[in-house]
Order: sequence, then structure tokens, then C-alpha cells
Amino acid sequence: MIFLVVASPCALVSSIMPAILSGISNAARKGVLFKGGVHLENIGGVKVVAFDKTGTLTHGKPKVIDIVPFSGMSTDDLLQITASVETLSEHPIAKAIVRAAKDKKLDLSKPKELQAIHGLGVHGILNGKEYKIGKRDLLNDINITDEDQKRATGIEEQGRTVIFVAADGNAIGLISVEDTIRPQARKVIEELKSKGIKTVLLTGDNQITGKAIGKQAGINLVYSELLPDQKVDAVKKLGEKYGKVAMVGDGVNDAPALAAASVGIAMGSGGTDVAMETADIILIADNIENIPFAINLGRRASSVIKQNIVFAIAVALTLITLNFIGEGKISLPQGVVGHEGSTVLVILSGLRLLR
Repeated sequence: MIFLVVASPCALVSSIMPAILSGISNAARKGVLFKGGVHLENIGGVKVVAFDKTGTLTHGKPKVIDIVPFSGMSTDDLLQITASVETLSEHPIAKAIVRAAKDKKLDLSKPKELQAIHGLGVHGILNGKEYKIGKRDLLNDINITDEDQKRATGIEEQGRTVIFVAADGNAIGLISVEDTIRPQARKVIEELKSKGIKTVLLTGDNQITGKAIGKQAGINLVYSELLPDQKVDAVKKLGEKYGKVAMVGDGVNDAPALAAASVGIAMGSGGTDVAMETADIILIADNIENIPFAINLGRRASSVIKQNIVFAIAVALTLITLNFIGEGKISLPQGVVGHEGSTVLVILSGLRLLR
């Protein structure tokens, strides 16, 4: 009877769940939503944190900075055409262009046969002309002079994103947008580095703009000009090279990478429904400074769970040993007290994570 009491694994079973639930509850109070206990454990073992740029490291509210016509048209004409073609797009850059046109009270028309090309831009027909608007890769078959290419490069070196506008096969101008870095971004990157965690920037922008943003945030390793599937490949390669990877993103284009990462972290306020559905952790108020906190909490949870398991097994083995060494070494009431006492202690130990 004494053996059956002291060998019961109640304390061992109670070593994990109270600690996990306490950690999840603590994180929720700080604005970090874990979708399950396994993600709390996984984030504690993260070796790399990969950030998307727009809406993650930056505020996700780009503003139009430069409007540069290549031909004889005015800046207002170029902005009006671009905004009209982009008026049906949901992309943050498209919204910024449309917003800039509305601020100038320009009349906008709706395009026909608008088609979005993932990670590159859009093309559609407006007033009988076929327009292409997007990154350089979308305009590979478009005529752009060397001088205009240099002007675009100069703008990109300032950390701005350049959008080319082409009509019927000829580039007619460019528009640049700039999204400001979150003020806490550099501090978060430095804190992650101090914990021995590698930081990476994954962006669809070209290499010049990507490096400029990475420099502002303090990130040295930058992967640029990535399409959604290429972000997935980058996350997998980082995982193979360094270990567990946490991917932080907010957009539809980030969803595949969030799913591929060991831990997917989505922005809860400015993030898309797809990103939040795919991610394992949600930053409710888009506070990226909670990422180091979540990693610390995951590491602490793993440590507490290990302590509890070792303690529970040690108490059980001690009581079992005492039961078989001679007569009267341990009585049934003593066995009950030792068994139930160890269960209560591991539960209280798990509740430490509420602090």
C-alpha cells in the first residue's frame, strides 16, 4: 500500500502543466498571445530571429517622398496615373500612393483587368494604355535609361523603396516611398544579440534599400528581393545552419515563412488575418520589444520544468527506497505527506512563472 502511494507519479505529471499555463498567462498580461504550450517551450530554444521589414521593423505606414517623371509629364500627372492603377490594391505601398493623390485632391479612375503579381507589383489597363507598376524585376522588358537607373539607385541608398511606372513598354517615371523604422527596433536587435541570438532581415526590397534599413536597425545579415516562397527557403536554410528560427511578420506574403519557421510571430494590431492565423505567437499591440521578453519567458519555463521533473523523480525514488529499507522506515501517513507534499511543491514552483 505504501509503495502504491509513494510511486504514484502525481508530482511528475504536475511538473509541466502549471508552469506552462503560468507562463502563457504571464505573457498574455504583457500583450503576447501564445497559441499553445509547445510554442512557449520552442521560443526558449530559438537561435535566430528573422524579421520582415514593412510593418514589422517599420511602422507599416509608408509615405510618398519622391515623384520623378521621366518624360514631359508633371509630377501630379504621374501621381494621378499611378494612384488610379493602384486604387484597387490592398498593398501598404499602393495605399500610400493613393493617399498621397487624395491629399492633393487628384481625380482617380479605376483600372481594368488589374492583376497583382506577388511580391513584384501590379499591371492593368487605364484609358486604353497598359501600365506596369512595381519593382525593377517586374520591368525587365521595359526600356529604362541608364541615367534614370542611377537616379533610382541614389534614392534607394537613402533607405527608400522605389516603384517604377511604365506605360506601353516604356518607363514614364518613378515614385519612392519611405517607411520609418520603429523607434524601439534597434534596442530590440541589440538585446537579442546580447542573448547570443542572431538577427536577420528578410525583405522584398532590393539589396540597396534592404542594406540601408538593416543598417538603421543594426542588422548585418540581410536577404533582399525575396518573393514569398524565397522567404520560406531562407528560413529553412537558417534553421539548417543555426538551429531553431523565429520568424516575425505581418503580411500575407509572410504567412508561408511564418508557417515554415520553428516559431511564427505575427503582429496583432497591424497584421493581416492570414498572418495571425498562421503564426504561433501574436504580439497583440505590435510591441516588438516583447520578443526578448517572450524568449526569456520560454527559457525560464524550460528551466522551471526541468527543475520540477528532477525534484519530483528524486522525491519519488527517495520514498520508494525508504519503503524497502528495513521495517518501519516510512509509514503510510508519512508516504502520503511526502507524496502529496511534493505534488504541491512542484505546482507552487510552476506558479513562479506568473511573476
